[in-house]
Amino acid sequence: MSKPKVFEKPIGVKDYLPGAVAKLRHIERQVLACMQGWGYEQIITPTMEYYDTVGVASSTSDQKLFKLLNNRGTTLVLRSDMTAPIARVVSSLLKQADFPQRLSYHSNVFRAIEEEAGREAEFFQTGVELVGDSSAEADAEVVALAIASLKAAGVERFKIAIGHVGFLNGLMEESLPGRKDAQEQLKSCLLGRDFVGYREQLRMLSLDESVKNELEGVLRLRGGQEICDQALQLSVDDQARKSIRHLCEIWDVLKAYGVCEHVLIDLTMIGDFSYYTGMTFEGYAADLGFPVVSGGRYDNLLAQFGRPAPATGFALKTTRILELLGDKGESETGRTLIVYDTQGRGEALVKAQELRAQGISVVTERLDDGSSLLDAVKNKGEEPFTYKGISYTALQSFNGNGIKGGSAT
Repeated sequence: MSKPKVFEKPIGVKDYLPGAVAKLRHIERQVLACMQGWGYEQIITPTMEYYDTVGVASSTSDQKLFKLLNNRGTTLVLRSDMTAPIARVVSSLLKQADFPQRLSYHSNVFRAIEEEAGREAEFFQTGVELVGDSSAEADAEVVALAIASLKAAGVERFKIAIGHVGFLNGLMEESLPGRKDAQEQLKSCLLGRDFVGYREQLRMLSLDESVKNELEGVLRLRGGQEICDQALQLSVDDQARKSIRHLCEIWDVLKAYGVCEHVLIDLTMIGDFSYYTGMTFEGYAADLGFPVVSGGRYDNLLAQFGRPAPATGFALKTTRILELLGDKGESETGRTLIVYDTQGRGEALVKAQELRAQGISVVTERLDDGSSLLDAVKNKGEEPFTYKGISYTALQSFNGNGIKGGSAT
């Protein structure tokens, strides 16, 4: 294998230049402020965790974890999500804190990828975890907050699809009793949104025509509140019906939040069925084929850390939102350019400090004749001007002759 060139990076990682960083930080600030407004407190966890604790508890498959050994030979992982690390903290450092606990985060996470997949191995997530509340109110809260967070990030057109793992588990156990392999194959097709493959799997199974029609009918369970009524008619399984009633309660709460225009019920939407235990959801922006937010209920995770508790939450795919917004992110903050000669240096730098104390971005530069630059740009009036490739909205000039000049928007 040839040695990488000095400017090359590993597959799946990228550099963020100043403009992109400004937009990314803008999204981060806006979304975290939104979450704080809902009572969620920010938490930061380590980039590295033990494989035997957070690694095995993660929803990320083992082959997608970045693993490394420390100097004692212990296997570590780069965090692949934030849910498992937060579960560890809630079960240890926050063990004495009462439930429910509302925590938010913004972090980079890491997942090993196939080189030809064209996906990112390092990306940013901004999300929340609501721990210690099993109610439909809690599930509706995180969905409503996900909607508010997308709006805070600047995403204007999107839809949130919500489903329930329990419905599909109950329906398939009712239709395919004891046939775990067949159930897993069908669920895998739904997880991959492979509806053609789902129908093909059904045709290959030895089932009565009525049962096949019932299982194929799942693909039509997408829409508004009426889907709950249709699903109740489709199955008599206790688990399936209990799950649908829970979903109906969530819808009623979302209606009270006034956000149902952004939500549809999609009972083909299963999430990771080995990890989620109840309601799951994904959000899609109108101009992007990948989900920009996903989440759901995971009531079994905290038991792995010795503190059983129900939990629900979501993660915004912050990097994807950055791609979606393009130039619609944070507009450049105004910069002031202060130029000076040797004699005017003292007064110029004092002025720069005064402006910075007011929150204004200031660049200073010594010129042999600061007034000449002022003369060159003053005819632009109050329009921004460019100097050495940087845009400025104000100019001030200080020189030793006592001549000062300035223009500002």
